[in-house]
Amino acid sequence: MIFLTQLRGELTKLFARRRTYVGYGVFLVFELILLVTFQIDSIRSKQEEFMVQNGLAADEYFSSLTVTFMVMAFSLFLLGSIYFALVSGDIVAKEVEDGNMRMVLARPVSRFRILLLKFLSTCLYTITFVIFVGITGYAMAVIALGVDGGMMAFSPKMKLFAVYPDWGSGMLRLIIAALLIGISMCTISAIGFLFSCMKMKPATATIMALSVLFLDMVLQEFPIFKPYEANFITYKMSTWLFAFENNFPWAKLVDNFTFLIGLDLSLFAIACVIFQMRDFKT
Repeated sequence: MIFLTQLRGELTKLFARRRTYVGYGVFLVFELILLVTFQIDSIRSKQEEFMVQNGLAADEYFSSLTVTFMVMAFSLFLLGSIYFALVSGDIVAKEVEDGNMRMVLARPVSRFRILLLKFLSTCLYTITFVIFVGITGYAMAVIALGVDGGMMAFSPKMKLFAVYPDWGSGMLRLIIAALLIGISMCTISAIGFLFSCMKMKPATATIMALSVLFLDMVLQEFPIFKPYEANFITYKMSTWLFAFENNFPWAKLVDNFTFLIGLDLSLFAIACVIFQMRDFKT
């Protein structure tokens, strides 16, 4: 109970900062712009043409489920990573910068417990943010396109093309995918958290986390690294898309997400070692 009370306190501090809400506002605006854009005949016709070329009825598959998939698949990683890195890079470094960390460490609580509470708070923020994007994206898509319709899921990079003709099966895959995205995005938060525990400013920690991610993305596109792209962090983070394969790929998902969770725990362990070695007396 004490641990849960302390966790609630950390979450309260996290959501008391204005910058925590920046990502929520930006995604709401982004989703609104995207849905307005899809009402433009020329843009909508291109999406419908793509469906027709793949043998699908546009009036059935250009639906709220398909648009929600597009929001999650083509924007959440690139846009969401900025806010995950911002929050995780800020959570420890900001308290150190403000001088609050010395007061926190003066209490009879271990450094490991303090970091564990902050790390869990960051992961909870990440997962709930992804769920928020999924719910609001779907709600806006329903307002614009209605509830009915199947779902088309596609990703050229992950060689994915799947169709779900009924609403129930499509929605179930979206829910599973949202949970998997939340877990995969925790890797971004873990990287930012690691840099936040080092002796650097919050902005620097955020930039370093984003630099690691974008460097990973760029390197895997080089021809020399193409044969090994499945071993890159950002590729493994994208394997949540496999949840839309018609035959649910349990083995692939377990393998990739075991790696990601192991990486997150390793980054947290390294962060704890670095933080334990720091001196906050001055």
